[in-house]
Amino acid sequence: MCHSEHSEESNIYYIHYMKTKGSHNYYIYILTNKNKTVLYTGVTNNLKERLYFHKNPLPFSKTFTAKYKCFYLVYYEHFFQIEDAITREKQIKGKSRVKKDALISGLNPSWSFLNDNV
Repeated sequence: MCHSEHSEESNIYYIHYMKTKGSHNYYIYILTNKNKTVLYTGVTNNLKERLYFHKNPLPFSKTFTAKYKCFYLVYYEHFFQIEDAITREKQIKGKSRVKKDALISGLNPSWSFLNDNV
């Protein structure tokens, strides 16, 4: 095979290699419950899908978001590298409730539910 020809197998390898080495979309997000009394911070590579699973947990799920009905998106940030997203998630999780409230209010002053905007 000469350099200008590519087999399907080599194209699959190339696409896989590029995907694993390239940039992706990652999000940190903060969810709340209907009364806005509980906050949950998470990280994902597919925000829309993750919101669906928070809102539609498996029956008898014992997860935090299921227990406290936290599936209303009030804040999120976008990253291209997972390491940056995880670092930011840890920063936010380490903040006090007052600082998290200020962070949310800075981007979303009325604490509108942003689920339909994603």
